[in-house]
Amino acid sequence: MAKVLAVLSSGYKDENNKYETGWWGEELFAPLEALEKAGHEVELASPLGGKPTVDQTSFLPEYDPEGTYKALYESGRADETHKLSEINPNEYDVILIVGGHGAMYDLAKDEDLHRIINTVYDNGGIISAECHGPAPLIWTIRPDGKSIIADKKVTGYPDEIEPEGLLDILPFSLEQEMKKISKYDKGDLTKKAHAVWADDQIVTSRDPFSSELMGEELVKVLRKKNI
Repeated sequence: MAKVLAVLSSGYKDENNKYETGWWGEELFAPLEALEKAGHEVELASPLGGKPTVDQTSFLPEYDPEGTYKALYESGRADETHKLSEINPNEYDVILIVGGHGAMYDLAKDEDLHRIINTVYDNGGIISAECHGPAPLIWTIRPDGKSIIADKKVTGYPDEIEPEGLLDILPFSLEQEMKKISKYDKGDLTKKAHAVWADDQIVTSRDPFSSELMGEELVKVLRKKNI
């Protein structure tokens, strides 16, 4: 049985632009369900601890037609998270960085998260990141002074499918920042899901519709590693 740490944005509110965001429902719950069904243990963490802010957009019918993820959220499954600063990374086999635009604000440059990622990676564990969740990988610096994803094939949320006008207020473009250092691959946008292994330990996925695929990839690699 593997021990997995799912990392969520605590949330962000932009009063000037009347914009509030956080973590994305399906990107937590789809992989979580797959991992728990396979017998793995999943714990949650966020920068502030406690109950993190979910992006309510993720529960709209176009993203959650059956209300599956909204029901899981309302069950209280994500009401309690550990503080990232209090996490002992040596206890975990997998880090899952959940997307949602919130990750661009409070996860991207969080030094506690960078420490956790580096330690789990050095221990031979798996680093996974969904949608906007790869943002922290850009600024996770290895002993050689380079990003953990430098020159590696990765994916993440593409600019061309960002909501209209949102790029103007986001702190940066995920696609453009990833392109500066890595071999960014958005895949075929006509296909529903896309996930990429950068190496034997790092896997990234493109968008909310790739959440189930991320769960499958993690279950598969843990089975292969016999954890």
